[in-house]
Amino acid sequence: MKSVVLLSGGIDSSTTALIAKNEGYEIYALSFNYNQRHLIELEYAKRVAAFLEVKRHLIIDFDMRDIGGSALTTDMEVPKNKSSLEQIPVTYVPARNTIFLSFALAWAEVLGVWDIFIGANAIDYSGYPDCRPEYLRAFTEMANLATKASVQGQGKFNIKAPLLYLSKSEIIKKGLSLGMDYSITWSCYDPQFKDGKTYQCSICDSCLFREKGFKEAMLKN
Repeated sequence: MKSVVLLSGGIDSSTTALIAKNEGYEIYALSFNYNQRHLIELEYAKRVAAFLEVKRHLIIDFDMRDIGGSALTTDMEVPKNKSSLEQIPVTYVPARNTIFLSFALAWAEVLGVWDIFIGANAIDYSGYPDCRPEYLRAFTEMANLATKASVQGQGKFNIKAPLLYLSKSEIIKKGLSLGMDYSITWSCYDPQFKDGKTYQCSICDSCLFREKGFKEAMLKN
């Protein structure tokens, strides 16, 4: 049994990959170098892939800075100390999950894989529209209308989001119960550099959600 798993190197995608492995899937991990501000996340994705002993870890390169529209793909400032769901933040990358899932779908079809895992979360997140359950349902329907394998009746693609309704603390507890090492994950949107080392800023949305999750789980980050 095989699966394609979107792997960014963060808490959610890493926990999702571990859940897939625990369910008996052979993992084909997929990451992206889209010239994001926090490109260092790929180094952590590699660590997680090695930790989970995935079957293959594919990193696809394309440049979303040519499109822009996000603080993660332009020189726009990343908001700090403003974790809020009142509006979609500037860290939203236009159509990112749709792009990522489209690559995953293409690879899954070639591999003969029907299950695609994504670490989407609709509770402790930044209000991104492509993390909602209705979006995932719509993508699944599209996937089964748009692929040769599906329309020829070979099978049906499933988009699996096991963390969708879990809080960040619940996600962390779930991962730890399965043996996850969160020290090899990365969450920060705005890496800081000092003395040749890279540090998480601790005050962007992603860092705040990470800290909140560990605090609510009564664990040290």
